[in-house]
Amino acid sequence: MQLGTRWTVGGEPPARVSPAVRAAIRAVEGDLLGRDTTQWRWTLTWLEGRPVVELDDGTVIREGHDGSVTTTLDDDETHDA
Repeated sequence: MQLGTRWTVGGEPPARVSPAVRAAIRAVEGDLLGRDTTQWRWTLTWLEGRPVVELDDGTVIREGHDGSVTTTLDDDETHDA
């Protein structure tokens, strides 16, 4: 695993992140509207050359080797994009 970077909710994701992962990040952030996320951060790491993006609330976004993007919520609910 390789550490990437951290950024605030609503901030610009790193340029290395694919458009599909960026879309998943924006979708998660859209679901957070109305909540106080001023102290929340995204953390980007790289596992086997693929991005893993985790929000402070436990939401995880992963890009598979085939380019598919999966979002896992802290209640183990999974969404494919």
